[in-house]
Amino acid sequence: MKQRGLTLVELLVAVTVGMLVMLLAAGLLAAANAAYIAQLEAAAVDDGGRYALEIITRAARQAAYVNWERAEAGLDTRGAAARVGGLDARTLARATDGIDAPLAGAVNGSDVLAVRFAGTGAAPGGDGSVTSCAGFGVSAAEDGWSIFYVGRNGAGEAELRCKYRGDAGWGADALIGGVDSFQVLYGLDTDTPADGVANEYVSASVLDERDAALVLAGADAPARERDFRRRTHWKRIVGIRVALLIHGSRPVPLERAPMVFDLFGRAYSDGAGRADTGVRVLEAQMSDDLRRRERKLFNVTVLLRNPALEGQP
Repeated sequence: MKQRGLTLVELLVAVTVGMLVMLLAAGLLAAANAAYIAQLEAAAVDDGGRYALEIITRAARQAAYVNWERAEAGLDTRGAAARVGGLDARTLARATDGIDAPLAGAVNGSDVLAVRFAGTGAAPGGDGSVTSCAGFGVSAAEDGWSIFYVGRNGAGEAELRCKYRGDAGWGADALIGGVDSFQVLYGLDTDTPADGVANEYVSASVLDERDAALVLAGADAPARERDFRRRTHWKRIVGIRVALLIHGSRPVPLERAPMVFDLFGRAYSDGAGRADTGVRVLEAQMSDDLRRRERKLFNVTVLLRNPALEGQP
C-alpha cells in the first residue's frame, strides 16, 4: 500500500490554521494578564487607602488626650496651645519642629493635619498604650505628635508621610505612595455655649481667617497671646473630615473617559474649590502615564473623643 505525504497546499492550510490558533491564544493570554494586573493594582490601591485611613483615624481619636495622672493635669489649661492644627496647600520638611516653617509646592494643593496628645507610662517609650502615627510609644513625660502631609521621595513619587517627635528629634516616615491629593476639613462647633456638635466643616485657611478677625484683650503681647489661646477657633474643633485620592504603581488598560474627582463632593468643590485648591482633581489634566493608573477616592469623618481645652470665639 502506497503512503502519501501532505501536499504543499495542505501544509500551508495547516500552518495558517495553527498560526491563527496561536494568535488567538496569545490574545486571550494578554487579555487575561492585563485583567490580572488591573485586579492587583485595584487591590493594592484599596489596601493602601484603607491602611492610611486607619492610621489617621487612630491618631485623630487621640487628639487632645490629657493624661490626668500628670502632676500638672489639674492646672488651668485654658492658656495652652490648641491640640489640633492644620495647613492648607502646604508640605513640610522632615526635621523642623511640628508644622513650623511650612513649604509651598504641595502636591495638588495637599493639606497638613497635626494632632497633639499626652503620653502615658515611664520614659522612654511609655507603656505602649499611646503611640504616634509611626507606632512609637509616648511617655507621660512628654506630648506626642502625629502629623500627616504629602511629600515627594527621591524618585519624585508623591507619598503620604507621618511626622513625629522621637527621642532623637523630629522625623517622618512614608505611609503609602501614589498620592494624588490629601485634603482635610475641620468640624467647627459655633454654638455658645459649645454643645460638641459640628455646625460646619471648614478648611484650615477659614479657621485662620476667623482667628485673625478676633479682637484680643490684653495690655501687652503676652496677655493678648493668652487671650488668643483661650479663644482660638482651633479649640472648637469637634470632628475631622479627611479625603485621600491615590493611584496605583503602574499604568493599566482603562476603557473609560478621564474622570473628575470631587474629594468632598461636587457642591463643596463648586463653592470653595477656588480657595481650597486640591479638592477637585481632573484626570484629563494629568500626564498620560498618570492618567492610565488605577485610582480610588477614600473618605472618613472622625468625631474627636476628647473635648477641647477651651475656646469661645
